[in-house]
Amino acid sequence: MLILAVEDEKALLQTIAGVLADEGYQVDMADRGDDGLLLAERGIYDLLVLDIMMPGMDGLSLVRTLRTKGIMTPVLFLTAKDSVESRVEGLDAGADDYLVKPFAAEELTARVRALLRRQGKQNTEGELAYGPLSLKINEYDGFVDDEPMKLTTKEYELLKYFLQNREQILTRQQIFDRVWGIDSEANYGVVDLYVHYLRKKLGAYEGFIRTIRNVGYILKKENK
Repeated sequence: MLILAVEDEKALLQTIAGVLADEGYQVDMADRGDDGLLLAERGIYDLLVLDIMMPGMDGLSLVRTLRTKGIMTPVLFLTAKDSVESRVEGLDAGADDYLVKPFAAEELTARVRALLRRQGKQNTEGELAYGPLSLKINEYDGFVDDEPMKLTTKEYELLKYFLQNREQILTRQQIFDRVWGIDSEANYGVVDLYVHYLRKKLGAYEGFIRTIRNVGYILKKENK
């Protein structure tokens, strides 16, 4: 799971990132609202954890901007304001949950888990499934009709991203940024190569990964 944390108090930002990393999440960070927007617009994150009062752009404006662009990544707001009006304003802006500072690390991680479960990004069994395809987090492998696929690390991350976003079009840039990382020195051609590898390991179900011409790919069951 990839989470973006945006908070202008750098010590708190590092603490949030550390807490989430200890839970097994990957975390990108930004300490300004405008920088957070540039990252969030890539559409590669499973969850955004946002402060409201920040330099560059406040959290409310950041979320409103994302929603107008059709980016519906779930958002957990962090704020020192505890009034009903503030909570309502945050939820109306497009946030999914609201956590008041100071907060316990256990509550932060519990709310993160709840939001990810609500979005179908995480379940208690550590397994993602779609038709005959499944991915077991604890075994770090994918399965076709319960037969192990023996995936490499990148193939595993690629299948996981497809399963987390099944029946949604993913651009090559989104796949590249998510699986290889924004700072990777590879080029987008590596996406097509690994999709080819993954399709071969899907065997009879290779058609589940469909090419969207000049855009990217989608994981979708074949029509009968």
